Amino acid sequence: MATALKFVAPENKAKTFIEGKHQILINGKWVEAASGKTFPSYDPATGEVIAQVAEGDREDINRAVSAARTAFESGPWSRLTVSERGRLIWKLADLLEANTEEFAEIESLDNGKPLKVARAADIPLAVDMFRYMAGWATKIEGSTIPISVPYTPGTRYLAYTLREPVGVVGQIIPWNFPLLMAAWKLGPALATGCTVVLKPAEQTPLTALRLGELMQEAGFPDGVVNIVPGYGETAGAALAAHPDVDKVAFTGSTEVGRLIVQAAAGNLKKVSLELGGKSPNVVFSDVDLDSAVAGSASAIFFNHGQCCCAGSRLFVEDKVFDKVVEGVAKKAEKIKLGSGMDSNTDMGPLVSEEQLNRVCGYLDSGLSEGAKAVTGGSRHGDKGYFVKPTVLVNTNDDMKVVREEIFGPVVTAIPFRTSEELVAKANNTEYGLAAGIWTHDIQKAHRLASQLRAGTVWINCYNIFDAALPFGGYKQSGWGREMGREVLEHYTEVKSVCTPA
Repeated sequence: MATALKFVAPENKAKTFIEGKHQILINGKWVEAASGKTFPSYDPATGEVIAQVAEGDREDINRAVSAARTAFESGPWSRLTVSERGRLIWKLADLLEANTEEFAEIESLDNGKPLKVARAADIPLAVDMFRYMAGWATKIEGSTIPISVPYTPGTRYLAYTLREPVGVVGQIIPWNFPLLMAAWKLGPALATGCTVVLKPAEQTPLTALRLGELMQEAGFPDGVVNIVPGYGETAGAALAAHPDVDKVAFTGSTEVGRLIVQAAAGNLKKVSLELGGKSPNVVFSDVDLDSAVAGSASAIFFNHGQCCCAGSRLFVEDKVFDKVVEGVAKKAEKIKLGSGMDSNTDMGPLVSEEQLNRVCGYLDSGLSEGAKAVTGGSRHGDKGYFVKPTVLVNTNDDMKVVREEIFGPVVTAIPFRTSEELVAKANNTEYGLAAGIWTHDIQKAHRLASQLRAGTVWINCYNIFDAALPFGGYKQSGWGREMGREVLEHYTEVKSVCTPA
């Protein structure tokens, strides 16, 4: 598990942006925080500060919400046609695509993920999301409804519905896919005609701020999107509780999701949540083992395991358990750890020292309770926030490493004998975000897919995302769906209109 050596210096555009001033975007203007405070953003590969960012808090949220409210109710945004709105979103996608390399480098430096991954996945998926939602701007429709009204015999009515924007939306996004999660949130809000106050994660604020610059370049009216970096306990809490916010959308941990719900109760604002996971990934003995091993390794080690849908519980039919575990462990040992800006890096660091300590704490807990690390099991090196890709065996259902979301490159491998046993174990979790199934028996796969309590089930693949495919969870993995037609329901209200015909 060598550390790669070839470092790629950021392009002039990315370097210039990172070294520049990072303020708050409110009503079309870049301003300092009301308090004058800033906070550091770190390169997780080195632990060094790469930028200082304006630290928004309650007063900045108040100003941003006021700007969003004005833009929604009386600004030019409210008077744009749906075609004009769609063209603006499409133009943003074009600008983002034209600046792919800059955004990939900023994301790699701020988040730690490999540059090649950001370049191939994060930025193209964000572009695709904006284009997909740009198309929806002209296709959000109501219905005409035939009604009878038995207590007014002989009277005919024209009855129809309107689907209207919900209003001012507070959006709080995570640090694992900073730009992509911004696109997932902003795309449907803008397509439906809402206005937004966006709070990026304090660990990774930079691509959201650069995206704000592109939105200005695209021509979005002032106040339509306001971006307030800051801490969750201050800026995030103020946004979730704000009485003039009509909806809050949050992606992050289940623990914080509960706090969001409590904060939103004041004015009963609408809430959508995309939260944690402890996803089962199931390998049957009748599958091509090479494909299943490669897919299972990717399911947990992609994005350093910092995926809410990571296949962190690997269930393997007992007759091939040893082969699959050995194969996944060998894949893990070949992963090259290093800076995301290194061209040879397969896996970068975790996002922060806090996350490093969290993951290492889980490893210590599992090993102390009797789990065995087939490979990995500890921190890598003493500089940066690196953890070795880890495969754990000899676990049981009572261990924290099996029950709780680790959010790191750690998989627990668990044998099973029968499908009945498997279903019970796979569903024995408070989460229900995703699952994977590897088998050549497609009938068995579909039967199991219907039995698993998960919002997404991948069959003979994993981590397949598309803007048209809804994503979200059962149980404590969240409320509602991101992407697809379904997400539009969370950003719209339905109004019924009735008149005698």
